[in-house]
Amino acid sequence: MKQHKLIVISLDSLGFRDLNELRQLTPTLVDLIEKGTWVKKVEGIFPTLTYPSHTSIITGQYPAVHGIINNTKLQPRRQSPDWFWYRKDIQSMPLKDIQSMPLYDIAKEKGLTTAAFLWPVTAGSKIDYNLAEIFPNRIWTNQVLVSLKASSPLFLYEMNKKYGKLRHGIKQPWLDDFVTACAVDTIKNKKPDLTLIHLVDMDSMRHRYGVRSPQAKEALHRLDKRVAKIIQATKDTGTYPQTDFVILGDHYQINVDKMIHLNMLFAQQGLLHPLGKKSTYRNNWQVTAKTCDGETYIYTRGAVDRGKLKQMIAGVEGVERIYDNATAIKLGADPKCTFLVEAKPGYYFTDEVNRPAIVEKVDSESIGTHDRYRGVHGYGPTQANYFTTAIFAGPQIKGGATVENAHLVDEGPTFAKLLGLHYPAPTAGQAIDAIFKD
Repeated sequence: MKQHKLIVISLDSLGFRDLNELRQLTPTLVDLIEKGTWVKKVEGIFPTLTYPSHTSIITGQYPAVHGIINNTKLQPRRQSPDWFWYRKDIQSMPLKDIQSMPLYDIAKEKGLTTAAFLWPVTAGSKIDYNLAEIFPNRIWTNQVLVSLKASSPLFLYEMNKKYGKLRHGIKQPWLDDFVTACAVDTIKNKKPDLTLIHLVDMDSMRHRYGVRSPQAKEALHRLDKRVAKIIQATKDTGTYPQTDFVILGDHYQINVDKMIHLNMLFAQQGLLHPLGKKSTYRNNWQVTAKTCDGETYIYTRGAVDRGKLKQMIAGVEGVERIYDNATAIKLGADPKCTFLVEAKPGYYFTDEVNRPAIVEKVDSESIGTHDRYRGVHGYGPTQANYFTTAIFAGPQIKGGATVENAHLVDEGPTFAKLLGLHYPAPTAGQAIDAIFKD
C-alpha cells in the first residue's frame, strides 16, 4: 500500500470571509471545497501572529507550551530584533511537562521525506528539503549567507540557480512566485511525503493597503493560481491520486488607522529609559510593552505596583481589555507576561518610545512603509468576524462536506492522522474526524 502524501499550503491571512464572500476570485479553492471538506470557521490562538500560529498548526499546542509566543524576541537595545526563526526555539515550556514536537520531525523519524518552503520557525531543522524563512538583520551579513545557514544549503543553491531570477529580494508578489516555482520543482523531482508551503502575498498587501483593498483581492486571485500550479505538479508527476491537500489560513486581519505607543507612557513614568532611536531603550527597564500588533505583552521586573500599572494602561485610548497573567496562561499565551493587553479594532500597538503622542493617527503619507499599516492581526481570536479557515481535499477526505467550527491547534493532529502518524505526547488539539471518509 502506497504511503499517502500531504501538501499543506498556508495562505497567510486567509480568512473565512474570503471564501464566503470572494469566491469569484478563487476558482481553484472553490473546486477544492466542492471536492473535499471545508472547515469553515477556524478559531486562532492568542496572539494571532504568524509565527505562533504556524507553530501551533504544526505542533497542535498553544504558545504557552511550544514557546513561540511572538514573532520577534524581546531585545530592547536592538532596532531590528531577532525573530523566532529557528527550530531550536520550539520547546517544552516549564509551565507544562509536555513535549512540543513539530509534525515534520515526527515524519522524519518515521522515515518519510519532508520539504518546507518559508514555513516559519524551521531554520536549522532536519527537514530534507528546506527553504527557511529568515532575513538578515545585522549589518555584517546578507540574505544569501543567513539563508544558506538556516536552510538545506545544496537544495537552496539548486533552487536559487533555477528560479532566483523570479524574486526581487523578499518583496511580494515575486517572492511567492519564487516559492511556488521551487515547490512545483520539488514535488515533481523529489516527491516528498510531507510538503509545507507558506505564501505571504495577501498578508503583505493587507498590511500595506487594507484588508479588503483591491491590492489584497488581486493577491488572493494570484494565490489561487499558485495553488492550481502546485496541484498540477502532482498530476504531472503521477502522485495526485495519493495526495491529500490542505489549504489554510493562519489568521485574518483588521483595518487600522491609529497606533498606541505604550512604551512612551512607561518612559514618561520613569519605568524605562529611551536610547534615542524610535524603539530602543536601556536594559534596566521596570515595565515594557512587547507588541503583537493587535495585542501587546506587558512585562515587569522588580517592585512594580501591578494594580496601578493596570489602571494606567486601562486609561489609554484604544485599549479594549487587559488579561492578567493567570488568564493569559489559560488562553495559551506567554506565561511570563504580567498582562496581555488587547486593542480595540482600528488600533494597534508598537514598541516605539520616541513619538509625538502615546496614541497617534497613522499618517496617510507613511502608509506602505514597513512599519505603518492599514491592516494588522495579532488580536485575540474572539474578535468578531475574525476567523481563519481551512480546506481539506484528497483521497482520504469526504467530498462536498462542511465542518462549521474548529480550532487552529486541531490542524496538526489532523495532518498526522492523514499521514498515519501520532504525536509523542497529548496535544491541545484533536484531529477533525468529520473530514475523513468513513
